[in-house]
Amino acid sequence: MSIKTEYLGFLNSKPLWTNKTLLGLFPFDIEKVLENDVLPDVTEINIRDNEVLGKRIEFFFEYCITNTDRYEIIAKNIQVYQDKITIGELDFLVQDHSGNKTLHIEVVYKFYLYDPLLEGELQQWIGPNRKDTLLQKIEKLKTKQLPLLYREETLSILENLHIDPKSIHQCVCYMANLFVPLSMKKELFPIVNNQSIIGFWISLKDFTSEQYGSSLFNIPKKKDWVTDPKYGDTWFSFTVIKEQVQLALSQKKSPLLWMKSNEDSYKRFFVVWW
Repeated sequence: MSIKTEYLGFLNSKPLWTNKTLLGLFPFDIEKVLENDVLPDVTEINIRDNEVLGKRIEFFFEYCITNTDRYEIIAKNIQVYQDKITIGELDFLVQDHSGNKTLHIEVVYKFYLYDPLLEGELQQWIGPNRKDTLLQKIEKLKTKQLPLLYREETLSILENLHIDPKSIHQCVCYMANLFVPLSMKKELFPIVNNQSIIGFWISLKDFTSEQYGSSLFNIPKKKDWVTDPKYGDTWFSFTVIKEQVQLALSQKKSPLLWMKSNEDSYKRFFVVWW
């Protein structure tokens, strides 16, 4: 994988919700920024190979914002301390020249699976390993990350930047890749942006040679999850990949699989352990 193919994956990602607030969170209109973006000069995006996915996304967000006339980054990854202990971080402070206002933007990039056995659509979007949920992240944004701007410890930082905290508009760039049960691929979901649905998930019992034996597969590293499968350069048979899947499941890790069929057909799906 290359930085360029990762960035292309970021450009094709969709916000989890648009044109409205979600539980009081205002969306940053990332789609309007991305639609005007051009292919990057990858030499300008410097990311360490071992940098985690979340930080990689912040680099991509910074790059696309910097390449607009409308937005200008004032500060990023602003550490806030209390008695020399970090109590939080503000992702981005951005000047919006179009509206002549200052934005505090928190950037979120998630992979969620839809579990129909849970109750209520917002509760049903969970992480592949069931360690995080959409609602948990929203709660953290509303109770910790966004209120950090108004903490007393943050005021001196904003003063040094000559910014009045009362003039700052807060919003969230919440991008997501959603996966639904294979049987629900054609259903519409009322709350989320359905364009965020990019794949499906199955259990190991459904990952059979009868259904999948003629395809080729890859289990990408997490930092490559953002990348479109068509850029994959290494492919394995069903027999080889099933062993890798079983090993991951035995460790309670739900692997993401890329699948290639007929040379030009690609799909993404999770095989879950739960």
